[in-house]
Amino acid sequence: MKKRMLWILLLLPAALAAYYFYPSAPLPQGSVVDRLVVQKSKRKMEAYANGRLLKTYTIALGKNPEGHKQFEGDNRTPEGSYTINARNPNSGYHKNLGVSYPNESDLAHAQKLGRPAGGEIKIHGLRNGSAGYINKFHHFKDWTAGCIAVTNQEIDELYVAVKLDAIIEILP
Repeated sequence: MKKRMLWILLLLPAALAAYYFYPSAPLPQGSVVDRLVVQKSKRKMEAYANGRLLKTYTIALGKNPEGHKQFEGDNRTPEGSYTINARNPNSGYHKNLGVSYPNESDLAHAQKLGRPAGGEIKIHGLRNGSAGYINKFHHFKDWTAGCIAVTNQEIDELYVAVKLDAIIEILP
């Protein structure tokens, strides 16, 4: 048993280094993503074109990821069907794609709670100035205020490929 643990301890740094430096396969050239499906519990986001799965991304979510976003400041990522409604090349997080949260139902629910619904839910890269060593390791912990985070390289390809008004389904 001690030999096995020793091998694990010796191989772990090499496995982490390989994970960090090994690039994921890019989206096919010229892809137009018309649908994104986020599976919060699996920390995965799938990109589709005409019903065909093109790529799966590993993501980080809001710091309080379980359940639907209730109000501004709850650090939850919303659940439901929304659209991609904006592109921002100059955000505080490398680049971002806007998610159409809140919808009428979200606004009504937050109003019942006497709280603002919040907004500014995005799919984004890493905070500007912090991406250096973090890269893929960012998704080992949920860290956003409710957004969906990917690496800078991944947001670069999504930024180009995801069409405005693409559907984004965010599942528990």
